Amino acid sequence: MPDTTSGTPATIAPATGKLVIFTPGLGAVATTFIAGVERVRRGLSVPIGSLTQMATIRLGKRTDARSPLIRDFVPLTALQDIAFAAWDPIPDDAYTAAVRAGVLQASDLEPIADFLKGITPMPAAFDSRYVTRLQGTNVKTGANKRDLAEQLRQDIRDQKAKHGAERAVMVWCGSTETFIKPGPQHQTIEAFEKAMEENDDAIAPSMLYAYAAIMEGVAYCNGAPNLSADFPALLDLAVARGVPVSGKDFKTGQTWMKTVIAPGLKARMLGLEGWYSTNILGNRDGEVLDDPASFKTKEESKLSVLHNILQPEMYPELYKDFSHVVRINYYPPRGDNKEGWDNIDITGWLGYPMQIKVNFLCRDSILAAPIVLDLALFSDFAQRAGMKGIQEWLSFYYKSPQTAPGLQAEHDLFIQQTKLKNTLRHLMGEDVITHLGLEYYQ
Repeated sequence: MPDTTSGTPATIAPATGKLVIFTPGLGAVATTFIAGVERVRRGLSVPIGSLTQMATIRLGKRTDARSPLIRDFVPLTALQDIAFAAWDPIPDDAYTAAVRAGVLQASDLEPIADFLKGITPMPAAFDSRYVTRLQGTNVKTGANKRDLAEQLRQDIRDQKAKHGAERAVMVWCGSTETFIKPGPQHQTIEAFEKAMEENDDAIAPSMLYAYAAIMEGVAYCNGAPNLSADFPALLDLAVARGVPVSGKDFKTGQTWMKTVIAPGLKARMLGLEGWYSTNILGNRDGEVLDDPASFKTKEESKLSVLHNILQPEMYPELYKDFSHVVRINYYPPRGDNKEGWDNIDITGWLGYPMQIKVNFLCRDSILAAPIVLDLALFSDFAQRAGMKGIQEWLSFYYKSPQTAPGLQAEHDLFIQQTKLKNTLRHLMGEDVITHLGLEYYQ
């Protein structure tokens, strides 16, 4: 982060011209996002769920009564200046893909059908070995994985030229890949590029997109639990090239609820015996996660949340050895309307047991779409403000937030929100808010 002091705004380049938002993936999440932005631009819908469009931010003392909309306070790109580009192994245009996804009703899609039909996916860098439940014909071929990455870089340049844009952001909206642990191939950029040239199995397609984005000076946001850019080679590259990166895995349904409820339990010093979570989901994501190798990647992301919030090492009487179980079941009739059940066994005064039960009937892509918008606009803002590398202040949007080496991720939603807003205040030269209220005691 730039070295600024309170009252001195950071040097932030203006949001001039077009911003291209690239989405690897043109499925349920991406089409819901694109259709939503276009409906808002035409005055047909309200951007519910988006902090950049609807949230306010308090500035100064409460008595100052200054609470502008974030979009009026921070120089974000206007919705009218956004252009879209996508890759997908399935060649359907955005309209056809949206109809197939079944998230939005025809009454929402038909008024913008011509616009959506004009967005066709570029051939994807895709390998079904990493997403075993998907097949596609709209796929790049090349001499090796580095060649595919270079083709992605050319796609980025071509799309920016097509839209007359100097700025771009990439938000991963594709599927969850099989579980991969960082190895020697991921430690340095030299080792990573050599592994790409050798078609090493440790280099997944999502890593090619992240590499291409960073090499082209495009901020990268990882919306899945994939290893994409969460390793030294690409993180060092992002810092060297002045590119913001953030991730990983959009915080939408059940995990979002955990980051709301668990901080409440800890704040009251109530104990936890166990938390059982199960989901049914019928969209493409559910089909992909029906594969055990892909579910392993998602499970790693979802299981870390409670441990990091509750800190059992610090509060062993309350949280030592609590049971945490997560299940995801593919159930086609439910489509994008995911249903999550949580059974939470807690303990109170003198150890007496209590239970909390949550039945969340959510719409996965409806919750994810505004996250895509916010991450794109905030990441572009961060780059114009000279920020680079991991953007921990965007952890508000992720299940498994990336952090600087040696630091534990912060999962408490309310701490994350404070960090996000204080970062905006800091960059714009306003005092950060501590809620001490000392003005009443001076």
